[in-house]
Order: sequence, then structure tokens, then C-alpha cells
Amino acid sequence: MPSPRSAEVVRETGETRVRVEVSLQPGEARVRTGYRFLDHMVETLLYYMGASGVVEAVEKKPVDDHHVVEDVALALGEALRRIAAQAPIARFGFWAMPMDEALALVAVDVSGRPGAFVEAGFTREHIGDVAAENIPHFIQSLASSMRATIHARVLAGSNNHHVAEALFKGLGKALGQALSRADRTPSTKGVVEL
Repeated sequence: MPSPRSAEVVRETGETRVRVEVSLQPGEARVRTGYRFLDHMVETLLYYMGASGVVEAVEKKPVDDHHVVEDVALALGEALRRIAAQAPIARFGFWAMPMDEALALVAVDVSGRPGAFVEAGFTREHIGDVAAENIPHFIQSLASSMRATIHARVLAGSNNHHVAEALFKGLGKALGQALSRADRTPSTKGVVEL
């Protein structure tokens, strides 16, 4: 059986220090960012991706949740990009995720072409201790550093917690599919540049 693909990334700026270790093998995900709702969402993402690892963030200049959300997503995306480059991958992933009354549709193309197209429709400013506007920003930052295209649409939902959770669960399942091993390069060009 092939060994699990893994990567470690440390991202340090004047605002934060983030360390991410990810393995594409099911197991424990330990996430400590200083923001409880972000911890919950990142743990959910890793679990549904079928991954394990550690995500730690220290906020050097506490302002609000924006810098931590962004830098965690950038570091995680870089780790996933490095993992994707270790072996041929399926490249594409797609999932429709129900979460009670919420329904999210997520599609991923790990292609080397970054882009994020997110429609969430949150109706309140915060979900726990994270600004609702930073949920789409997390996905945008992840796509940017992972060099992936991510489409995420909320098709139904009235409970903002359920909407966010459906997005992260669906993203995890789609990423798990996209990062799974493939027998050949999934491109008629013969190469996917990550």
C-alpha cells in the first residue's frame, strides 16, 4: 500500500504565525486557531477530506478574525498543493452536501489555475466568533494558494451555522475526491502544472 502523502507549511507574517501539517490519511485533526468556529470548520474540512493533521495559529496583532482566517487558509492551501504535486491525482471533485435544511454544492478542479466562485447568502454578520464574510474569504484564500478552482454554492438554508457547515463538509468531500490518486494525468495536455 502506498505511503500517505503529507506536507508541512509554516507561514509567518507580522500579523500571524501559522503551522499546518496535513496527511491524506484518516485520523485525528487537531486545530487551534484562537477562533472556536474556525477550529470547528477546519476540523470538519479535514475530517470529510479523509485527512488528518495539525493546524495551529498564533495571532501576533489581535484585530479581528480576518488575518487568522486568511493565513490559515493560505497555509492549508499551500500544504494541499504540495501534496497534490507528489503523485498523479484525480484532479476533479464534486459533492452535494445536505446539512438539515441547508444544501451546498461544491466542485473543485486542482488544475494550477486559481479561482474561487462562492455564493453563500449568509443572513447574519457573525457565526460564533468568525465574521460571516470570512467564510467565503477562507475558500477564496484556499483556492489561491492551492492553485485550484473552487465553485461553492448554497442552494438552500436558513440556519447560518448549517450553511457554513454544509460548505465545509462539501468542500472536504470534493477535495478528497480531487486529491485521490489517479493512474494517469487527468488532462488531454498531458500535464497539470501545480
